[in-house]
Amino acid sequence: MKHISVFSAVLLALSLPVAAHEGHDHADEKKAMVNLGNAPQRLPDGAVFLPKSAQRSMGVLTQPVADQAVPRIVELAGRVIMDPHLGGRVQAMIPGRIEAAGAHGLPSAGSKVRKGDILAWVVPSTGQIERSNQSALLAELKASFALAEKRVHRLQELADTIPRKEIEIAESDVASLRGRIAAVGGGLSSREALLAPVSGVIAASNAVVGQVVEPRELIFEIIDPDGLHVEASAYEALALEDVAAATVAIGERSVPLNFIGASRRLREQALPLIFENHAVGAGLTLPLGQPVKVQVRMKSVVRGMPVPMAALSRNTANEVIVWVKDAPERFIARPVQITPLDGVRVVISRGLKSGERVVVQGASLISQIR
Repeated sequence: MKHISVFSAVLLALSLPVAAHEGHDHADEKKAMVNLGNAPQRLPDGAVFLPKSAQRSMGVLTQPVADQAVPRIVELAGRVIMDPHLGGRVQAMIPGRIEAAGAHGLPSAGSKVRKGDILAWVVPSTGQIERSNQSALLAELKASFALAEKRVHRLQELADTIPRKEIEIAESDVASLRGRIAAVGGGLSSREALLAPVSGVIAASNAVVGQVVEPRELIFEIIDPDGLHVEASAYEALALEDVAAATVAIGERSVPLNFIGASRRLREQALPLIFENHAVGAGLTLPLGQPVKVQVRMKSVVRGMPVPMAALSRNTANEVIVWVKDAPERFIARPVQITPLDGVRVVISRGLKSGERVVVQGASLISQIR
């Protein structure tokens, strides 16, 4: 009977539910792991669970950040301008009609030209009454010229009997009439040649065959293909002696610029700063008049952690955040304070610790996980 009672007690103990130790609810833990599975999802604390397979398919890349000294950057609005030394404009001097300069027609934008090339002709346009008056004057001058020549011939035949002075006066009259005929005749049939003032590439062409133009009208713009000039506008006081250089972003590429100088006259309440870059094809990277963001690099330095702009995103509160890899498959959002660096990178001055791994590719995709 004693053995039977012990056996019954063991069976009763096995049939009762097993209670977990305090702080170790194994059932809830197992349920949580089952809920995570292999699907990316946002956790209750705001972090994101992202399996390794999903990280590879989304192209998520991370890199550690390090605190370092970087130049202080001031971002200014700017625009691309023409190099005044190596660029030029072609304008009409007289009213008239555009004609092609050769068998190839008018040069188009992007064509290479050399200094002195004839780009087009401007045939002067005159009224009917003015042309009639010029034609009448030309006919009168030709008649006077014919009489003057006959008079010179007669005087030369009588050279032995008349003073040499009269012959010289008659010859002077012939020369004068010849010049007046050439001037009036040239005015009726002449045309103005539009010459390339510099060698380079045609940036803009406003010419069409048969087009009627007015004096000072812009016909062609020519730029140096290897020179880029940018004018930045500083609306706040800026220590010009502290300006070192600048950069401008073109897509995912940062183009360096050298500081030339600043104007001493305000333009629309802003101080213009001029930057340049001379390299092969630099002038063809941006069109004239293109608005750009210029990252002006100062000589003074600040401390921060540079990261690519692709690492930045925004949360629901419209705060700038970066995603930090807290665990192999766990990412947390960190609000940060940033300043521009070179157009493709920014400097994080607050919100991160040196050594943390930041998502530099795929951050926007992580932000979309719900």
